[in-house]
Amino acid sequence: MTYSIGVVGATGQVGREFLRILEEGDRPGLPVGSLRLFASERSGGKRISVRGTDYTVEVARPDPRLYDGLDFVISAIGDIEAKTIAPAVARAGALDVDKSNAWRMDPAVPLVVPEVNPEAAKHHNGIIAGPNCSTTQMVVALWPIHRVNPIKRIIVDTYQAVSGTGWRAVDELQAQIQDPAASHTVYPHQIHLNVFPEIGGLKADGLYSEERKMIDETRKIFSAPDLAISATCVRVPVAVGHSEAIHLELDRPMTPGDAREILREAPGIVVVDDPSRSEYPTPLDVTGQDPVYVGRIRRDPSHPSGLALWVVGDNLRKGAALNAIQVFELVARNGWLRRPSQQRQEVHA
Repeated sequence: MTYSIGVVGATGQVGREFLRILEEGDRPGLPVGSLRLFASERSGGKRISVRGTDYTVEVARPDPRLYDGLDFVISAIGDIEAKTIAPAVARAGALDVDKSNAWRMDPAVPLVVPEVNPEAAKHHNGIIAGPNCSTTQMVVALWPIHRVNPIKRIIVDTYQAVSGTGWRAVDELQAQIQDPAASHTVYPHQIHLNVFPEIGGLKADGLYSEERKMIDETRKIFSAPDLAISATCVRVPVAVGHSEAIHLELDRPMTPGDAREILREAPGIVVVDDPSRSEYPTPLDVTGQDPVYVGRIRRDPSHPSGLALWVVGDNLRKGAALNAIQVFELVARNGWLRRPSQQRQEVHA
């Protein structure tokens, strides 16, 4: 059996990364029978080559007839567009894994990371939300520990690459590297040779939206609405790869050695942890790689049940495109793809 795949936002960062993953080779869990590409009117008509075949980019519209015949769709578009496109895809009978913020906190829409909460995908009604990239890599790293020794509190500081904003931000960084006097229009400050603790819009509680996303999304994925979480999200002059310094308060003490063994056996994780030889994950090392990398696993000296670790991942792969592919594979493997008659219409009103 093969599947018909659609990519909405095919000319954007996440869409192109999705296609790049398909280019890298066959995925036995997701045999592709046909492929269709969609984007905004600005990109409509462009030609994109995938696996030696040229595809014409179609203009995405909130019309279910446009997506007829598709099985799986990834939508990597803006929140406003996703509010209308994702329901149209679902009404056409396809499963849309949406990478925007539009559906993540909707109680009727599963928020899925296959290594953490795969069963949640079973209960979809045509839309599954993909978490924020910084949330995704954190929950992959923490879930194996949480299952063995429940986490009571998370304090996370992120160091996030400019590709999380989009290609315009990557271009702005490159322009400033070449000319330190180059202007900045994407960010409120120069990003080259600089860092700043502002990602997203400022909320009334003093958090920026990226920080609020990490809190709310982690609680939903873990099914732990009261989990104590504090986040500070920082933009750094790195092209690809988010890094996170995470401090945990556990239910009971855990040795770093025990944590390493748990993480080494967990799916989707690679442990790189020998500080005496300067071996720990860095963004430069993990770019283009699928796993989430963990190092600097150590006791937190500030708390008897504390543990600290350093987590790095490619924000465009596991943080976005790869996670969507893995959701498709999960749904296909378990026979959880639903047709319009099986989908509750109230979710897509």
